[in-house]
Amino acid sequence: MSQFVSTGVDGLDTILGGGITPQSTVLVSGTPGTGKSLLGIQYLYAGVSESDERGVYVSFEEDAEDVREAAESIGFEAFGEFVDDGRIVILDKRDLLKDDDLSATIDRILETISDQDFDRLVLDSLSMFKLFFADEREERTYLLKFSDILKESGLTSLLIHEQATTFPDAEIGLENFLTDGNVHLIQTPTGSGVSRYLWVAKMRKQDIDTDIYPLEIDEGGLVVHDQAGGFTMVDHSGTPF
Repeated sequence: MSQFVSTGVDGLDTILGGGITPQSTVLVSGTPGTGKSLLGIQYLYAGVSESDERGVYVSFEEDAEDVREAAESIGFEAFGEFVDDGRIVILDKRDLLKDDDLSATIDRILETISDQDFDRLVLDSLSMFKLFFADEREERTYLLKFSDILKESGLTSLLIHEQATTFPDAEIGLENFLTDGNVHLIQTPTGSGVSRYLWVAKMRKQDIDTDIYPLEIDEGGLVVHDQAGGFTMVDHSGTPF
C-alpha cells in the first residue's frame, strides 16, 4: 500500500512528495474560477478510477446534476457512472440545506460516512458550511470536532474554501490553522485571459515543495507544471502579481 493518497493531479503529487498523508484534512483555497471544485471532483474521480477508493462529495452550493456536468465538462465521462453505482456519493444543497439547521446538516453527513465504507471526502464549500456558526468559538469547536470525525472515519478529505481576495492579500482565517494542509489556487489576469498557479503552503508530516507553480485546466482536468524552470510570478511589465 502506498504511503500517500494520490490527488490524481499531474504534478501536484510530485510537489507533495507522493500525495497526501492518509486521514489528513487539506484546505483548498482560492477566489472564484480558480478550479477548486474541479480539483475536488478530480480527486474523487482518481480515487475510484486509479485506486478503487470510494468518495463522498458534499456540496453546499450545487445540485448533484451540476457536479456531474462539471465533471463531464473536463473529460471525466465515467463520473456519472461512478455516482450511479455508489462509488461516489453526492450530498447536494437540497439534502443539506432543507432544514436550515446545523445539527441536522452534520447528522446527514455523518450518517452517510458512518453507514458506508468511504476513503475520500470533498466538502464544497467550507465557506458555506461556516455560515451555520454563531461566532468564532462555535466555529472552532465544530470544525475541530468535524475534522476529528473525518479522520476517525478513515477519510482523507479536501475542504474547499472560497476567498474574497487574491493571494497574497487574502486574510489568514481560522480554517488555515485547523487543517493539516493548505493548498492555494491563484489566478491573475493577462491580456488574453487568466494565468493560474498552485501553491502548497503547508502539509503536516510531509516534506513538500513550497514554490509556486503554473496550473492549467483542460480536457482531462488540472495539471501542475512542476518542472517550470525560470518561472516567476511577474507580468510582462515587471510588476509583481
